[in-house]
Amino acid sequence: MGEKVVAGAFDLSDRQRYRRKLHQCLEGLARLLAERRFDRPRNLMGMEIELNLAGSDGMPKMLNGQVLERIASRDFQTELGMFNLEVNIVPHHLDGRVLDQLAEELRTGLGYADRKAGEVDAGIMMIGILPTVGSADMVPANLSDVDRYALLNDQMVAARGEDFSLDIEGVERLVCTSGSITPEAACTSVQLHLQVTPERFADVWNAAQAVAAVQVALGANSPFLFGRELWRESRPPLFQQATDTRPPELQNQGVRPRTWFGERWIGSAYELFEENVRYFPPLLPICDEEDPLRVLDEGGVPRLQELVLHNGTVYRWNRPVYGLSDGVPHLRVENRVLPAGPTVADVIANAALYYGLVRALAEESRPVWTRMPFAAAAENFDTACRRGIDAELLWPRPGRSGGLTRVPAVKLVRDELLPLAAAGLDAWNIEPADRDRYLGIIEERCRRRTNGASWQADAYHRARDAGLGRDAALAAMTRRYGELMQGGEPVHSWPVGVPGT
Repeated sequence: MGEKVVAGAFDLSDRQRYRRKLHQCLEGLARLLAERRFDRPRNLMGMEIELNLAGSDGMPKMLNGQVLERIASRDFQTELGMFNLEVNIVPHHLDGRVLDQLAEELRTGLGYADRKAGEVDAGIMMIGILPTVGSADMVPANLSDVDRYALLNDQMVAARGEDFSLDIEGVERLVCTSGSITPEAACTSVQLHLQVTPERFADVWNAAQAVAAVQVALGANSPFLFGRELWRESRPPLFQQATDTRPPELQNQGVRPRTWFGERWIGSAYELFEENVRYFPPLLPICDEEDPLRVLDEGGVPRLQELVLHNGTVYRWNRPVYGLSDGVPHLRVENRVLPAGPTVADVIANAALYYGLVRALAEESRPVWTRMPFAAAAENFDTACRRGIDAELLWPRPGRSGGLTRVPAVKLVRDELLPLAAAGLDAWNIEPADRDRYLGIIEERCRRRTNGASWQADAYHRARDAGLGRDAALAAMTRRYGELMQGGEPVHSWPVGVPGT
């Protein structure tokens, strides 16, 4: 949710100064890029996973402060809602046995966190949207007790000037309103980071945008929200609407939402930072004492704090990130497409597919984004969110004839993208056994047409057919999901159905 901030009131002078500082930061970034001051290629990746807390009854538990106190590790942090946590994995080099190493670190860390949560009758749930969370849970009192969340909520509510409206039509329709951004807390995701040089940034970002729909189609895990069955991946429409600071009049004028897929392929990282400043008014006008241009004039490297803070309040599905490590600046692509879960093995398989594909696609002689309009990538993303593993996606025809064809996502992945992902992992020097194990999980999902969302929907409907009411069926399905998640076997191998129904 961004950098640590301290709550306070803002006046007109704060906003004017912040706007000036933002443009100074942009100028500083342009100078750093022109002077080639960025870190050399290091093949570094990182991962963050947002988590839910649920009780043995499958219901959300608003206890993240107590659980974090017991975990007592800086690897675990608060997230927006009191039923959320986030675990951060330290950066790793993308090579060798890194996939198995990540899996072991996650199993160890999540197992420890789950045991500590158990001390207050809670458990860790890795799932895109907790099916049992209700609209009654989405109140400001259930925001985490951290200044930046309260401040962000206050500023977004003030910017919108009225209640936030949720209207999502899928299998069923959900219509409701909220006086705060708390519904955003229902969204829990996996964020995959890849450090890249400025020269490679645009190709990697374009590749990530092109495959975002594939990631969602194969990894969808959020079919339920507030008791309704909606899209197979309901996080994107929920996130957009829950953070939409535009009243209806600005929406009708075509003003861009802060949760945004984008509208074009890019030629440089600078273009994304510049768009964020040009299109989106600041929400948190908190100024740092640093003068970025003076720091550059004196031979130093600025933190660009205002730009970093502002960038964190524009929710691109592939976000540009500026950071410093040991005083050296670097750029990262932060992939925010995937929901959490279902298991550690599934999370690592999703990561393997992503890192393999972006490497291979970014190095193609005729990149996919030169053969596909950006609008097709955006349409694919929407289709994948709605349909999940049953989605049909637009993709360039093989060969040089040009044009697009519509192909089932599972066929596209099995026939074309899995071999590319394997080649990309080979280029990262990933151990072949790891490559085959985790891409094999993706292949089995395609073969069985099963992912987290399809399993949840099937289990829920079987529980309803067995006579359970809506709420009881959701709770029973959630409890069974938790049991199978703890078992660790990939979701494509899970038995369908809820015992005892």
